[in-house]
Amino acid sequence: MSAVQQTSTRVVTPIARLSYPYLFKPSKPMADGGEAKFQCELIFTKEADLSGLKKAVNQAAVAKWGSNIPKNLKSPFRSGDKDREGKDGYEGAIFIGARSKDKPGVVIGQDRLPCTNESDVYGGCYVICSVTAFAYDTSGNKGVSFALNNVWKVRDGDPFGNRRAADEEFSTVQVDVDSFGDTSFDVDVFG
Repeated sequence: MSAVQQTSTRVVTPIARLSYPYLFKPSKPMADGGEAKFQCELIFTKEADLSGLKKAVNQAAVAKWGSNIPKNLKSPFRSGDKDREGKDGYEGAIFIGARSKDKPGVVIGQDRLPCTNESDVYGGCYVICSVTAFAYDTSGNKGVSFALNNVWKVRDGDPFGNRRAADEEFSTVQVDVDSFGDTSFDVDVFG
């Protein structure tokens, strides 16, 4: 099976690193009066085969504008070095954003079972997504973007940010055993 499948402008992406995921609850609206959306960013290595995504972008642009595609059309493909400079995981990468009003289906593992624990899908894990390219012309902004359809978590990765597992966070903290039945803890973190 090819890493990228295509049907019209709907595409299954190559493996990407998930960032800024709002897959189970929508994000806050981007502007006053805006609508909350489910969304994420997908980070691809520069070696990733993005030909299916690029073909879908071209098809969406042609469907909207025919042979009169605007010269300064905004591309959905962004440089991690330029547009997310200093952000973990974006160095030397290409990324896209994908969003939708509708909640995406989220499956995990080899058997593609429905995700029942939201914390299993996080910024830094690896996913394959179904996205649909669409062209837009809104308030003078013209471009092509991606709608988010479904997400498949294929493997774990180092979480983005400073988040640590609770057992690791407290592994070196010593607490008097008698304190666990008490409401006042005597924790010596400076000793």
